[in-house]
Amino acid sequence: MNPTVGTELATAVWRDVSLDPATRADALIAAMTLREKTAQLVGVWVGASDEGGEVAPHQHEMEEPPDLDELLPHGLGQLTRPFGTVPVDAAVGALSLARSQQRIAAANRFGIPAVAHEECLAGFAAWGATAYPVPLSWGAAFNPELVRTMATAIGTDMRSVGVHQGLAPVLDVVRDARWGRVEETIGEDPYLVGTVATAYVQGLESAGIVATLKHFAGYSASRAGRNLAPVTMGARERADVILPPFEMALREGRPRSVMHAYTDTDGIPSAADGELLTGLLRDTWGFDGTVVADYFGIAFLKLLHGVAGSWSDAAGLALASGVDIELPTVKTFGRPLLDAVESGAVPEELIDRALRRILVQKAQLGLLDPDWNPVPQALSGAGPALLDAAPDALRGSVDLDRPANRRLARELAEQAVVLLRNDGTLPLDRPRRIALIGPNADTPTAVLGCYSFPVHVGSQHPEIPTGIELPTLRETLTAEFPDAEIVTALGATVDGDSTAGFAEAVAAAGGADVVVLALGDRAGLFGRGTSGEGCDAESLQLPGVQEQLLDALLDSGTPVVLVMLAGRPYALGRAATEAAAIVQSFFPGEAGTEAITGVLSGRVNPSGRLPVSVPRHKGVQPSTYLAARLAQDSDVSSTSTTAAYGFGHGLGYTQFAWSGLEVDVAETGTDGSFRIAFEVRNVGDRQGCEVVQLYLHDPVASVVQPVQRLVGYRRLPLESGEACRVLLELPADLASFTGREGRRIVEPGELELRISASSTDHRMTVPLRLTGPVREVDHTRRLHPAITVAAADQD
Repeated sequence: MNPTVGTELATAVWRDVSLDPATRADALIAAMTLREKTAQLVGVWVGASDEGGEVAPHQHEMEEPPDLDELLPHGLGQLTRPFGTVPVDAAVGALSLARSQQRIAAANRFGIPAVAHEECLAGFAAWGATAYPVPLSWGAAFNPELVRTMATAIGTDMRSVGVHQGLAPVLDVVRDARWGRVEETIGEDPYLVGTVATAYVQGLESAGIVATLKHFAGYSASRAGRNLAPVTMGARERADVILPPFEMALREGRPRSVMHAYTDTDGIPSAADGELLTGLLRDTWGFDGTVVADYFGIAFLKLLHGVAGSWSDAAGLALASGVDIELPTVKTFGRPLLDAVESGAVPEELIDRALRRILVQKAQLGLLDPDWNPVPQALSGAGPALLDAAPDALRGSVDLDRPANRRLARELAEQAVVLLRNDGTLPLDRPRRIALIGPNADTPTAVLGCYSFPVHVGSQHPEIPTGIELPTLRETLTAEFPDAEIVTALGATVDGDSTAGFAEAVAAAGGADVVVLALGDRAGLFGRGTSGEGCDAESLQLPGVQEQLLDALLDSGTPVVLVMLAGRPYALGRAATEAAAIVQSFFPGEAGTEAITGVLSGRVNPSGRLPVSVPRHKGVQPSTYLAARLAQDSDVSSTSTTAAYGFGHGLGYTQFAWSGLEVDVAETGTDGSFRIAFEVRNVGDRQGCEVVQLYLHDPVASVVQPVQRLVGYRRLPLESGEACRVLLELPADLASFTGREGRRIVEPGELELRISASSTDHRMTVPLRLTGPVREVDHTRRLHPAITVAAADQD
């Protein structure tokens, strides 16, 4: 039994685990004072102690450290980032969190602990935890099942040390690649984003972690790709591009939390949008979990949006709109909200509404149970005296980067590497001398995104080791080609303007059989990098003088294999047509350089596909493939939006033949389905993986449609000579869109299914026809084609 809970509390109605969570929550609410109620609606930003002491308030420019002695007797809703604030050994951090939870529960008269939340955008953001590929690489892998497995591993690690909620995944659809947070997204197509994000949610929730969908909604559509800028977007773009991934993840992933976006759309901030957070999310879609504020987002209603004149106004506006929990600190839902209720400006019923959702979730997590134990599973073997244990006795006993994690990180990294171009130079055939050049050639953190712990937090503590192995490209290239001489030259920094290193780089190239040129980004936060939150780009030109270095090496006469380690797609200039090969990797995580060198040697047959288009020109945005006819190249504009490499593109080291098209049902009603079959055969001499992509083209519709949009895909791993039969059933619902009246409809008329290897490589086209009346559909419509893969005759 929880030692902080007396006999009277242990037998209270809300402690009865035989009752449903809602009944228990209602009983607890009835017993609470107003001050105790609001205490559950806030969090405190903390950092675990590496000495095993209680987590301590974290100073931040938005908030002075709270007085815990004054705060805790009323309770506490959330603990913000106990592991992701300072470097701390996992076991000692778990001890620190457990001691804090014991103090929190003992201080309030109900014995209720807090929900501890952490970032997990590319793995558990804790010191020593596995750094997986960033979400843009998840999209490049086109493999939701593998992402689900990764998310389960991440959630298992988080839960083992006492964390309850993860602030992921990001479901923002890329609209302008200049936006710094492109690396955190899954791609530029809502179907790809939705399917991969849903798999992540399923994995995280299966491990007992509350998944948090973010950022709801429209954050990625900001003007000019600037972070936290206003969004100019019509209701139809919002409904058909921005919202579908959230809709899918809510239906199929069952996440228990949603985070509002920072931005305003047409003048309405998301944190103050009741039609979005309550009308759509809850009343229409049926979401019954918690809505949490993006960090400081409620305060921004006053500070940045100017729709609230005081902290009390901001609190009341957010609460009425549907925000339940203020993160990461006590700013508006503390004293200002109490003042608003006491003055009659905010009805107490709104607090009870939010509180009920919070307490239902705490009941689901076991935090209201009479036998709740602050000791997390990872430390449960240490015995009953654990909370009094010496930290040094536990240090190193919890491994968050186990071999199984590393294998999983490597598998995902391998599947996410995209081979954009190859003139036959790859795989490299026993090169005598390799010139490895570029700012990302020998930088351990070049594989990490801005929310990985070594970059996000570790960069502020250079005296502390990274906590995980981060082999550089130089190290893995040396291991991959042990008989080759590897010569290195920096050439240039990521974003510096000095060309002083060009001469050395060109000289190194002159004596080599091949140049491996490692360019790209440096992840960081708020201007401290070239990719990441607050690191937006004015154009998609390579940062610094990297393009000039690339040109100098192309002029050297030695074949150049360009390796991109980046967080967004960049215009590659002459390399798009002159490089011997181009290998694109989006911050592939701790095993990323092993994956890349495996592709260079041929040990790995690349199967990644572009989740975002690679632009041909640096200054033309947006260049997403998901565009209407009017957005494409024309004779009446002097600029071109045609991509150098389109969405879904990717090469490999074997070839596939597509044949045997059979159309069983090409005409059906607006409530029916089409049925089609075809064959894919590996006609090359080695195993490989083809990614079948299904695009729908609607030539005539009552409102403007994108020329094509992804409606399904499937990875097909095939041995040399192996073939499979792919059977498709496509429901008419996949052709739905938001019509003139603002309702989602399926219209009769002609369609075209493009069975493709990419958005620019259509292998088969099938004319289809829908008949009957216009049919209205809603959020219960079918979201996927049925894709069945069967064996076919072998060679």
